[in-house]
Amino acid sequence: MKIAIITGASSGMGREFVYALDADEPFDELWVIARRRERLEELQAKTRAHVRVMALDLLDERSFDVVAEALAQAQPEVAVLVNAAGFGVFGAFAERELHRQLNMIDLNARALTAMCHICLTYLTRGSRIYNMGSMSSWQPVPYINVYGASKAYVLSFSRALSQELKPRGVRVMAVCPGWIQTEFFDHAVTDDTICYYNRFYPPEPVVRKALKDMKRGRLTSVLGLPERMQARAVKFLPVKMVMDTWCKQQKQPRE
Repeated sequence: MKIAIITGASSGMGREFVYALDADEPFDELWVIARRRERLEELQAKTRAHVRVMALDLLDERSFDVVAEALAQAQPEVAVLVNAAGFGVFGAFAERELHRQLNMIDLNARALTAMCHICLTYLTRGSRIYNMGSMSSWQPVPYINVYGASKAYVLSFSRALSQELKPRGVRVMAVCPGWIQTEFFDHAVTDDTICYYNRFYPPEPVVRKALKDMKRGRLTSVLGLPERMQARAVKFLPVKMVMDTWCKQQKQPRE
């Protein structure tokens, strides 16, 4: 049985990956993971493949046991794993609740790592892993501090895992878009700390490019020429200059 597993599938990037993957190739089942069961159940009416709903909160470690047990029983070929579950919190580190920031690390980085490890046994030659990073993966981002750090982990982890899995013919790619128009902002924005957004993209072209870049064998996928130029530029610019520029854009102190 050939399956794709998509976390964060109830909305945003995860939901768009469900539609795009289903349209791109045949699967026996799509295993969709998120907290909101009713949103996951809606996916069946819009997909060709059978949808297996797994209403799980990946902040609860017991969820990983549920996924591992389901895989052990079904013994599928995991052709695609998409780790799209995650959230952000904007604002000064000292002014945001500790538990929210720790949860952000757990969902953005820890759960992603767990899902990759759980699925390893079921990946075959040609299997693909898409891990959701961000433009924040490429640089330190004051006032989106913990979110950016968690996404930097995703980028580094994905690159290294790709190298390790290369002999098995398994590809891993970090998807690192800029601002995307999703429900992400409903949770991330609580005040006007972040006030400058240079451009927004809808989720559909981000996912389309990710699928194309995976077929091209790329380690990362970044939609938009300005974003790709920025990702390259920050590798060579002094870190203080990069952070000062960001803070200036957001009208935040630079000293």
